[in-house]
Amino acid sequence: QVQLVESGGGLVQPGGSLRLSCAASGIIFSMYRLKWYRQAPGKQRELVAVITTTGSTNYADSVKGRFTISRDNAKNTVLLQMNSLKPEDTAVYYCNADWDLRDYWGQGTQVTVSS
Repeated sequence: QVQLVESGGGLVQPGGSLRLSCAASGIIFSMYRLKWYRQAPGKQRELVAVITTTGSTNYADSVKGRFTISRDNAKNTVLLQMNSLKPEDTAVYYCNADWDLRDYWGQGTQVTVSS
């Protein structure tokens, strides 16, 4: 059974930092491209960051220079370090793993940026 479990969300003040973690089980983790998405209330889900199997990364323009995605294949974990958080970063954050025709999602973790 495949599981992706996110953690690390919470309430943080503007300018603060959070680190999201997504632990995977039931898949050959190193084979998968990993992504973080987010969905704010009333908005469509948007791609935030991607890391490929070779470690190449890409980011949405809105988070470039503030967020960093990384992976630890030994621990089957993908991380999203979020710095200089803004109120507009408030959303439910989801991790996603895809390879070939396989595509898996976590349940999401809430991030709220507010003073």
